[in-house]
Amino acid sequence: MKIARRIDDLGTETAFAVARAAAEWKARGNRVFPFHLGDIDLPTAPHIVEAMNAAIADGKTGYCPGPGIPELREALADDIGTRRGMRISPDQVVVTTGGKPVITKFLQTVMDPGDGVLYPNPGFPIYESQIAYLGGVPLPYRYIPTPDGFAIDLDHLRSLITPQTTALIYNDLQNPISAESTDAEREAVAQIAQEHDLWVLSDEAYFEMRYEGESRSIAALPGMAERTVILYTFSKKFAMTGSRLGCAVAPRAVADVLSTLNTNDESCTTHFVQWAGIAALTGTQEPVRLMLDEFRARRDAVCGLVNAIPGMTAAVPQSTFYVFPDVTEAVRRMGLADVGEFAQQALHSTGVSFCTREHFGTRQPGEDREYIRLAYSGIGLEDITEGLTRLREWVADA
Repeated sequence: MKIARRIDDLGTETAFAVARAAAEWKARGNRVFPFHLGDIDLPTAPHIVEAMNAAIADGKTGYCPGPGIPELREALADDIGTRRGMRISPDQVVVTTGGKPVITKFLQTVMDPGDGVLYPNPGFPIYESQIAYLGGVPLPYRYIPTPDGFAIDLDHLRSLITPQTTALIYNDLQNPISAESTDAEREAVAQIAQEHDLWVLSDEAYFEMRYEGESRSIAALPGMAERTVILYTFSKKFAMTGSRLGCAVAPRAVADVLSTLNTNDESCTTHFVQWAGIAALTGTQEPVRLMLDEFRARRDAVCGLVNAIPGMTAAVPQSTFYVFPDVTEAVRRMGLADVGEFAQQALHSTGVSFCTREHFGTRQPGEDREYIRLAYSGIGLEDITEGLTRLREWVADA
């Protein structure tokens, strides 16, 4: 029996592979400090859970409309539009089982086989995976290190565009590198999209996971609403990673296609979970504030400890819950072949588990720096301190 050839082009979210290695090490009786997965160790707020349970008790356990129940679509249109300074109609909102399906369905809607799609690299690995799997041409654009983090290499981005390029994936407040566009950079990306008539997927999973400043959406810029699909998820802001609830905000013609894809793929998003989403959006936001306060403290601890490790440097991000340190000198100091060996030995020597640059897209020609990603959403302050202290002592003793 054969397996379809297209499966050869299907990647995965490689952070889960790191999680398996960490779990195996822990199962052998070792201590593990989990910086590898962007899950959240804080509970979903009680009022959201109560709304979900009430919906189950009320019999909301069957099928519901493919694009989402009207009450949730209205709440999302109001909340997303208000926070971005946009007017959004409920019929532009298509509810999905988390944010990730928006990537696939966006590409299915706007990309034909052979079309080129620009995407950030390093970046969320599902971009590259789905472009290739669906028969597109992956066009990874790179970032330039700056004292404040990373900036898109706009010249490189422009150089990749051909007449066959149809779409651009843009992840402001970026996973894994926590990069955030300046207003000028965001406007430049918008100008490129309009000049070359590109569809844009604006991945805004971390739009409200920020500690200073104010988030802005590329979709709110002049001329962008009609060519942009916003990816929204409840996973991060509301600590609902396992509930699998998100949505796309799209021009109506695209929203209609996304709705049809929903019907083909899942029939609908779980009915009672959608009522939990309404409670999340319209209920008290105090749990969100408390979670951000906790994550801010963790961010500050991680950055302070990382920058005290010989051969490691990291900018302090204003958003997401990731830090992306340059570990080039630490790897060289220890005489290791590459960052993959550094990660493996760090786990076995200190218990600290993390992803590396290699887990976030194919390394591009000319890259000569080594990076790791530390996620602090699933590890408390005490373990952050102990784990990174162990890592510092291990590197310093080399």
